[in-house]
Amino acid sequence: MPNQTRSAPLFVTAALRVFDLSVGEMLWSRRTIFMALVVGGPVVVAVALRALSAFEMMNIDGAQDGRSLAMTGPSIFGAMVWVLYLRFSVPVLGAFYGTALIADEVEDKTITYLFTRPIARGAVLVGKYLAYLLCATAIVLPSVMLVYFLVVPIQGGGIGENFPSLVVDLAVIAVGLAVYGAVFASVGAWFKRPLLTGLVFVFGWEPVAVLIPGYMKNLTVAYYLQGLVPHAAPQEGAINLVRAMLERVQAPPSLGASLLALLLIWTVSLFVSTRVVEGREYVLDQ
Repeated sequence: MPNQTRSAPLFVTAALRVFDLSVGEMLWSRRTIFMALVVGGPVVVAVALRALSAFEMMNIDGAQDGRSLAMTGPSIFGAMVWVLYLRFSVPVLGAFYGTALIADEVEDKTITYLFTRPIARGAVLVGKYLAYLLCATAIVLPSVMLVYFLVVPIQGGGIGENFPSLVVDLAVIAVGLAVYGAVFASVGAWFKRPLLTGLVFVFGWEPVAVLIPGYMKNLTVAYYLQGLVPHAAPQEGAINLVRAMLERVQAPPSLGASLLALLLIWTVSLFVSTRVVEGREYVLDQ
């Protein structure tokens, strides 16, 4: 009697197989078009700022009441990274992609085809998460670089001398994409319609919790990303004004504490999401 049992591939091998299948689907999906539109917004802003600067219509280096605004190109770029990417684009894209990793398969009624294969269910989620991470970084990071080359030269900013700051900014954004994606992957694995939950977290919980004195901010991703930003963003007057308005001058956590907390959030989120997927029965709507 032939052996009808097949040993499941190793978890990593299975995840890489799912990753290989998912990359092409994600790159040509409607969500990727949405991602391109989201990260295209900062590029449009950068082009407008560069045009205004070229026609000398931006007087952003003047002094007011004896205080210099110090709005040079590097400080504008730092503000754009913090406001347009870390506080908007990165969490929004993490929510739209992360919550869809399993939810889209359930909605399209293709989840049974994935889960009947001789691979661990958790490997399906991890493989799709890796595909998300590749697609997101491949689209978001070039947008950041384009904004850098457009904005930094404004008011005489040097591209070469500020390049190390760009490298750190890219690393921080990649970390944000990874952590938010993992958090929302767990939301997507747990809830039947998780996108609304993700958007409430991004636009409701995090902005409020970060601003409220006390320990609530420790339950957000944004607070720990804030601890990485001072090492990436230029420390000039304008960027400090923007940060002060957004965070009410709360002292961010240290670099080490931020990295440790983000690593813990990422690890726990992925572990929880794989455990939920392994143990949950997904009932498809008729």
